[in-house]
Amino acid sequence: MKARAGTSDEDAAGVWDDGLIARRVTEGLTAEQTPLEPRAPGPQTVTPLAYDGPLRSRLDALRELVGLSRTRLDNRTLAEAGRVLDEASARRRLSGQHTVVAIAGATGSGKSQLFNALAGVPISETGVRRPTTAAPIACSWSDGAVGLIERLGIPPRLRRRPLQNPDSEQQLRGLILVDLPDHDSAAVQHREQVDRILKLVDAVIWVVDPEKYADAMLHERYLRPMAGHAEVMFIVLNQIDRLPGEATDLVLDDLRRLLDEDGIALGEYGEPGATVLALSALTGDGVADLRESLGQFVAERGAAARRIAADVDAAADGLRPVYATRRRPGLSEEAREEFAARLADAVGATAAGEAAERGWLRNANRACGTPWLRLWRWYHDRREPPTGRLPLRAQPDEEATARQRVEHAVRTVADRASAGLPAPWAQAVREAAVRGAHGLPEALDELAARAGLPPGRPPRPGWWPVAVLAQACMTLLQIVGGLWLAGQIVGVMAPNLGVPVLLMLCGIVGGPLIEWGCRMAARGPARRYGQEAERRLREAAGACGRARVLDPLAAELLRYREVREQYARVTGVGVGASR
Repeated sequence: MKARAGTSDEDAAGVWDDGLIARRVTEGLTAEQTPLEPRAPGPQTVTPLAYDGPLRSRLDALRELVGLSRTRLDNRTLAEAGRVLDEASARRRLSGQHTVVAIAGATGSGKSQLFNALAGVPISETGVRRPTTAAPIACSWSDGAVGLIERLGIPPRLRRRPLQNPDSEQQLRGLILVDLPDHDSAAVQHREQVDRILKLVDAVIWVVDPEKYADAMLHERYLRPMAGHAEVMFIVLNQIDRLPGEATDLVLDDLRRLLDEDGIALGEYGEPGATVLALSALTGDGVADLRESLGQFVAERGAAARRIAADVDAAADGLRPVYATRRRPGLSEEAREEFAARLADAVGATAAGEAAERGWLRNANRACGTPWLRLWRWYHDRREPPTGRLPLRAQPDEEATARQRVEHAVRTVADRASAGLPAPWAQAVREAAVRGAHGLPEALDELAARAGLPPGRPPRPGWWPVAVLAQACMTLLQIVGGLWLAGQIVGVMAPNLGVPVLLMLCGIVGGPLIEWGCRMAARGPARRYGQEAERRLREAAGACGRARVLDPLAAELLRYREVREQYARVTGVGVGASR
């Protein structure tokens, strides 16, 4: 803020004024002390970044996961994962000896002054006019950083080198420091620049001041979403020279409380997390501590890999709703058997078995019945179609009922297969079931005709010829007895009623008795024949349903299990635990 008119120079000096700071810091410095990054006279040898085994495995799993999910998930869902893969690949090809650190903050937080203090020279403009930083400026402490700076989209005219200082260069060797525009700038293009570059840098220094350290925009838009990147974050409370007495500790404690609420782990007591410091870019108090911490951070050469790992964590967390489920995917054997039973009922397997049993019994009665009864049945069969076989075509109302049963069976098994799955995969499972259901009723009708009873009469057991011969003997007794009586009536034979009557009675009574005995003996084979016909039709219906519905469902569930296993690798959790 500017000093109010009418106040003395001493009073105005006590008021925070970026123009005043700029004048103090730039005092005694000339433009020649802020050289541009020199152009390399020849090609520079750059050591590419190397990821360790676990991170490479997670990236490979994420790439496989995206590839397997392309046909099931929309591009918007996979956009962030694709971006992370692209950025990880791009960063890996660039220098692994450099660490890109951005300085971000709100208007008036003094981030540009901190940038200048770290560089030891006024590189970034400061002043009263807001916003002061209109474009990102990069400062590199060593050669070989051109590729990384070009990746940020910073033109050569905005690239600088720090003040020539052997101690500073050695301490911060490998650092690329980027001063960002204000994240709360009124200019939309400035905020877009901040959002773009924050996704590309290896680490970030968030500069806050005593007035706006609790700003909702900072915490809700940046700090909270980036809570997983705590290991590559510095939270710097600037302008502590404005705080009297123990106020600095109080503000720091409150800042740590807010960071804890944001879910940001703090690197205290040797634990990994964000580094929280207090300093004054104006007086230089605490700047040396930041420079030392920053130097150790850069010397580790691990910020880029930790940033990529945190990006993978964030992408995996965003994909959790479309992959994670507490239910083990798959169809139980009970659900499969129930589906096959529903199809068998729809095709009439039970009725077919009963019809086969009745047909077998009817054929047994025909074979073992009395000639007079067989003659009457032969006459009856001439007038009506033969029984004992499955009808080739059901009635219209029966066809409609069968179709409804098939559709209900498909819906039921699809609901069971998709129960508990994330929405995209549940939808894919249901769509696979619907595709398989097309033409299923017609296929079952054709199946019923092919898998029903074979053409002709059912096979006969070995004892049937004996029964037929016995029945013929009974008939022969009736004929012999009848002819004997007829011969006596016409006087050809001597009268003797006892023997011919006895023969006729034996034939008349014996024939029905043999037929009844054959009927009792035929019940077991007829039942087995009917059960075999029902079993054959049930198996055929189950095989048709398995090929058209269950196999496509199993393929979708297998695809989901594959992507879930890949997702478990992405998150770093064992496959067994994900199940």
